[in-house]
Amino acid sequence: MSMAVATKLVIDFCVAFGIVLGGSLLGGIGAVLMLQPPSLVMESIASNIKIWAMVAAVGGTIDPLRLIETNIQEGYLSPAIKQIVYIITAFIGAQVGFSLVQWICKGGGEP
Repeated sequence: MSMAVATKLVIDFCVAFGIVLGGSLLGGIGAVLMLQPPSLVMESIASNIKIWAMVAAVGGTIDPLRLIETNIQEGYLSPAIKQIVYIITAFIGAQVGFSLVQWICKGGGEP
């Protein structure tokens, strides 16, 4: 695996993780300001924002999916597999962020 691929994998993971965690925490602050239960708001935001975190991490548009389609049609599997791995990495980052928010909302006890 080249350094550029490893770098993109780490960045995609961290971006998706950060979007879910940051959005949820800031939403929780907004909930406190509006006298709402922050744990419910944070979990709801984390759940709803996961897909958008993945999209933002891999480029923010439909282009990565189009790249997969084009490369498979032309018989180039390596670039298509690379894009799929980027998407999976972003999914894992978003899911880890969601799990952390759930853990925080349960008071840090047993999940």
